[in-house]
Amino acid sequence: MALLLDLANIVGGFLLAVALLRLLPRVGDDLRGLAARVAPFAWVVGLVALVTGGYYLIVHLVSGPRLFHFEVVGIGVGLALLWDRLTGRPARAGQSDGATGIRLLLAVFGVIAIVVGVQGLFTPDG
Repeated sequence: MALLLDLANIVGGFLLAVALLRLLPRVGDDLRGLAARVAPFAWVVGLVALVTGGYYLIVHLVSGPRLFHFEVVGIGVGLALLWDRLTGRPARAGQSDGATGIRLLLAVFGVIAIVVGVQGLFTPDG
């Protein structure tokens, strides 16, 4: 279950951070193409992140030891990816293709989610 949370943080973070990652020289266009192929499944990644983050939030609040940042980031990634489906209106309406405004904020959060996901892969669960 923890692996699902970590992978959802990494993949969801990638989908959120693609606005910044596409600006990287030489690999930006390839990353944008990869994100375009994965984007139709963003709602699945968001649902997995929201469910696993919520599960661990409840477990760690009830039985301890404490609340971890992995869950909070997972819930944030899930909400960001599911925003269109939860509210019925697009989160990025009227935005340009670049990383400005709310897209920049989501992209920075996506980079943070990638780092937290990779950290979660190397953090022992016990």
